[in-house]
Amino acid sequence: MTPFRTLYIDMNSFFASVEQQVEPSLRGRPLAITAVSAESGAVVAASYEAKARGIGVGTRIFEARQLCPGIVFRPSRHRLYVRVNQKIAKVLDEIGELERIRSIDEFQVALGGMTSELDNAMALARQMKAAIRDKVGSELRCSIGIGPNHLLAKIAGKLEKPDGLQWLAPENMPDRIAHLELEDLPGISHGIRHRLRQAMIWDVRALYKLDPRHARQIWHSVEGERFVRALQGENIPLQDTQRSGYGQSKVLAPKYRPPARAMLVGRWLTEKAAERMRRDAYCTRRFGLQVRFLPRGGWSGSQTLTASQDTQMLLGIYQGLWRKMMRSRPQMISSLSIHMGNVQPLSQRSGELFLPLEAAKQTRNERLSSVVDQINRRYKTRVVKFGVNQEHFGFFENG
Repeated sequence: MTPFRTLYIDMNSFFASVEQQVEPSLRGRPLAITAVSAESGAVVAASYEAKARGIGVGTRIFEARQLCPGIVFRPSRHRLYVRVNQKIAKVLDEIGELERIRSIDEFQVALGGMTSELDNAMALARQMKAAIRDKVGSELRCSIGIGPNHLLAKIAGKLEKPDGLQWLAPENMPDRIAHLELEDLPGISHGIRHRLRQAMIWDVRALYKLDPRHARQIWHSVEGERFVRALQGENIPLQDTQRSGYGQSKVLAPKYRPPARAMLVGRWLTEKAAERMRRDAYCTRRFGLQVRFLPRGGWSGSQTLTASQDTQMLLGIYQGLWRKMMRSRPQMISSLSIHMGNVQPLSQRSGELFLPLEAAKQTRNERLSSVVDQINRRYKTRVVKFGVNQEHFGFFENG
């Protein structure tokens, strides 16, 4: 039988399960996690009790109340979920070889030797399920997929929820997933699905039989060939992605939608993105701002700059773009995002004689920004800020 190389763990209703773990009164009850508490806000995660009532990601809060009058709402607490993620990773790594943390609720474990055999891989999966329940939380369940590569393992992990355990390999492919739609497969976007249909590829069976070289032409990329080869069971390793930029975005709560208050939220997002960029030792050469208005419309603009990671400079560019945006006379702003693109490692930044700027070294202001980062990390809050801003906690911020 084909050797198995990957075990993929997908936590079930992770955010909601964590909340039910830390607050026992929520167990067995319909629960929805929200980013914004306003009635127009949307559900970002739901317990299985809520899913049984038709509530899922994207359901509006007022719609969830109609579908399930007794539903309980809780604000998202991303830092809490990160801490639980780290506990799960530690437990998994004690039992097997944790290869990657794929997302906040997905983990990839490498298989080899004895665990490359199906029976042993299944036994390892059951051991991991039990360890998560015993050492992290009794309310936490996961679905596990086993495969000869990461793609088939991930697909297998989606086949049975909650608390599932399935495997995929050339021995049971494509029959085992023939019932799935093309867009059910990870990596098949609406655009790729459209291209596949143009190529007369209508279902999973046809995709499985596709010549990988033809897939490269359909995708307009080598990724198409990699995808089909992986679907057919070849051991196609993940490729490390190249960092293209740093961004922060926020759908604004009603009280932050007036332009004066939204502008301060944008300053906060700029500080956060710049801090992340310095943490990874990158510099940006393009700063972009995108704003959506209420009831409709929007604005976007950008500015190029000498490669920098200086928060003060970036805030100055942000303010200049904001003034240009305000010429559109927005009444209310529904969302905004900033993006620091065209990045390069600090170690590759060349020097400039007339700035002055030493090659591969931080400027005085960049060193000052790094000191601010260190102080804020030490105290785990923003005790030092670059002027006035407005923190807007919500999805990915509460903790």
